Amino acid sequence: MTAPAANLKINGDRLWDSLMEMAKIGPGIAGGNNRQTLTDEDAQGRALFQSWCEAAGCTMGLDQMGNMFARRDGTDPDALPVYVGSHLDTQPTGGKYDGVLGVLAGLELIRTLNDLNIQTKHPIVATNWTNEEGTRYAPAMLSSGVFAGMHTQDWAYARQDAEGKTFGAELERIGWRGEEEVGARKMHAFFELHIEQGPILEAEGKDIGVVTHGQGLSWTQVTITGKDSHTGSTPMPMRKNAGLAMAKVLNLVDDIALSHAPHAVGAAGHIDVYPNSRNVIPGKVVFTVDFRSPDLDVITDMENRLRAEGTELVTGMGMQIAFEKVGGFDPVTFDPGCVTAVRDAAERLGHSHRDIISGAGHDACWINRVAPTAMIMCPCVDGLSHNEAEDISKDWAAAGADVLFHAVVETAEIVG
Repeated sequence: MTAPAANLKINGDRLWDSLMEMAKIGPGIAGGNNRQTLTDEDAQGRALFQSWCEAAGCTMGLDQMGNMFARRDGTDPDALPVYVGSHLDTQPTGGKYDGVLGVLAGLELIRTLNDLNIQTKHPIVATNWTNEEGTRYAPAMLSSGVFAGMHTQDWAYARQDAEGKTFGAELERIGWRGEEEVGARKMHAFFELHIEQGPILEAEGKDIGVVTHGQGLSWTQVTITGKDSHTGSTPMPMRKNAGLAMAKVLNLVDDIALSHAPHAVGAAGHIDVYPNSRNVIPGKVVFTVDFRSPDLDVITDMENRLRAEGTELVTGMGMQIAFEKVGGFDPVTFDPGCVTAVRDAAERLGHSHRDIISGAGHDACWINRVAPTAMIMCPCVDGLSHNEAEDISKDWAAAGADVLFHAVVETAEIVG
């Protein structure tokens, strides 16, 4: 394969203008975006993306999960396409770049190929995956999961939001349900550009993260049962304080994760305390422990230690504890060939880079199961994401898109 010359770059100003134009749809209340999946705002963002793709000469495909596929033809009609993209949906208080950068950088590389009159052997397809965030319809990465065979389409269609509206009905309502069979497309490779959503690249002054692995995830729901009693009149030795037991288990979670440093992490993000009254000692708590690591054996060890040591700790306090695994997926190792294409592109362009492990789930994690896949990350300010204050620089966006351009175009094979 012939690599693009180092002087070939995307149009950074045009990419940035596209990001800012998309951000006008579904504005948040503090400078970010609220463009949740299958809302009217999502439909408007999709329509804008489609109009841009068609203006760039692409044909738009749409499958039954609403996944969008903007195709630029290659010279070989039998060559499998190289796919590139991410997602346009956001958190309720999301930023302008999470996911959106990857979709619009895919469009920008097609625009740049048009500008330079470069043809590739393999078609290139810019993709918008439906409901990556999972905030309105759980789980996250829902539609790429159906594409990769991790979920059935009927199960996905039956997912309900907080108002009881189903995914299938809302997809139909906004007019973005296609007829194409989900997962029928075959891929030569898939590349996803994303903001890091963490602080490492900025802290180390690196332009590019070459993503080698995606962390596996384990969610265990823990229920501790003690006894409700008055905060003022119950003697300290006679209390069965479920809140105190939870605090000790959470300290245990921290110790377990730290014992597998530096890549393992653990915390509880969802906590319910009952009866949650100012003057009642909690008699019950329910919380979900989130363990992550790129090593499946480490995840298994953390799960087992939580159950064994948590049980010993809580029963020793005279209370009951129960565990239920409520979610998770195995770690991901991205394709070595695609990862090398990303690393070589960064070096060719003179960008500082480092290998990095993705701490968050991405559509690429599911697509990696059905096609050779790699990810590229660019820094974000203070590592902040899923927040309206999420921020990146124009230079960071352009550098990431340039590396994406080079990796994708090399994989798609320049003709002539």
